[in-house]
Amino acid sequence: MNEALWYTGRGAGLVTLVLLTVVVALGVASRAGRPLPGLPRFATPVLHRNASLLAVVLLGVHVGSLLFDPYAQLRLVDLMLPFAGAYRPLWLGLGTLAFDLVVALVITSLLRSRLGATAWRRIHWAAYAAWPLAVLHGLGTGTDAGTAWLRAVTAVCVLTVAMAGAYRLLLPDPATGPLGPPAPPGNRDPRLTPLTISGPPR
Repeated sequence: MNEALWYTGRGAGLVTLVLLTVVVALGVASRAGRPLPGLPRFATPVLHRNASLLAVVLLGVHVGSLLFDPYAQLRLVDLMLPFAGAYRPLWLGLGTLAFDLVVALVITSLLRSRLGATAWRRIHWAAYAAWPLAVLHGLGTGTDAGTAWLRAVTAVCVLTVAMAGAYRLLLPDPATGPLGPPAPPGNRDPRLTPLTISGPPR
């Protein structure tokens, strides 16, 4: 039973990291009015939301399994108070910070109508910090921390988010176009005015 809890906690933690990577990559790469390559316009927010929900569920499985596992020696206070654990307090504390950010995001999402769109959006973007904290947590704690396969999975996650950031930065914003926002009509450079064909002079 103890081994089952341990393996469940480890597996759920790894899958949570992969799902958080998908969530962050979709959030970073997506732009208003621009669908991602290979996805219809409606699919990006649906995939983002469903991956987020599944990540929260698996995060709960990860934490709950290790909480009841006697080998992990995880206390209830360790879930909310960072760097207070007995086992690798720094790396465990980074995981606690990531967990707290996700909990804050879930709570504020439930209260979104009362907070307002602007406040919720700021908290939502702050919650993206949970991803790098989770990456460091996975690399620094657990029995698989030094294995080549875990480092390979982590490298793929980091590369995915980096590619999403490059995609967002390098492609022009559809609201402004590749040359920036359009100039006011009175200030346009005549050399950039499209050629028009007019009738004969009268």
